[in-house]
Amino acid sequence: MKATLNREEGRGPQGEDARQRLLSRRGEPLFYSDWLRPLFIHYEVDPEVLQREVPFPLDLRDGKAYVSVVAFTMARLRPVFGGKIAELAFLPIASHGLLNVRTYVQHEGERGIYFLSEWIPNRLSVALGPRTFGLPFLSGKLSYLHHHESGMVQGEVTSNKNCFAYAATFDSEVKFDLCAPGSLDEFLVERYTAFTCVKGKKRFFRIWHPPWSQKRVNVSVLEEGLLMNKWSWFKGASLVGANYSEGAKAVWMGRPHRIH
Repeated sequence: MKATLNREEGRGPQGEDARQRLLSRRGEPLFYSDWLRPLFIHYEVDPEVLQREVPFPLDLRDGKAYVSVVAFTMARLRPVFGGKIAELAFLPIASHGLLNVRTYVQHEGERGIYFLSEWIPNRLSVALGPRTFGLPFLSGKLSYLHHHESGMVQGEVTSNKNCFAYAATFDSEVKFDLCAPGSLDEFLVERYTAFTCVKGKKRFFRIWHPPWSQKRVNVSVLEEGLLMNKWSWFKGASLVGANYSEGAKAVWMGRPHRIH
């Protein structure tokens, strides 16, 4: 079974390059999943301090480093091959919310992201994530109300009595659209490679979807204790903006590859 996506769906040059990179390796993609109603909250941070936490070179923009907190719901994670039986086997881990904290890196000329942490409510996924993809999953309680149709986009994530909470508003008259080429929005939102490192073992995996149809939103971060207690440097982070998208269906997810 193949996802049927064509050029008319808004695939720009960057997205097309990412698609070709993913397909350049045999057996890709490995999974499909739906990524629904993501909210991207962006912070500027001290690049020197951040680099100490990250095992890949930071991808800076005009000398500035960024960390983004992304709240979304993953649904219908399923293998590309195997049909309904394989999809049924994945039901225990197929659908749940995620809060990932990511920064921007590059490796041998390829731009991507590096996950600092990801909070999820699925304990089985928490156990499997580091072993399979090198993902730094942590257990948390997530409550998302991403109902942009009614103007309500808010959420709360708690773990070990620490909380991250937010509320966003936006102009309903502003249409969802692609990020402007070369913009900061594009730099922060359009990323198709994830680099990971667990116990010194570096890996990467690639993903692909049509470029996000998104718009800027006004976000209020109500609680940041979850992040400040995880990283002391986060206390010096500056909120710089946010983007919201309706999401993407049948996102292609590649298999993890070792970096030697």
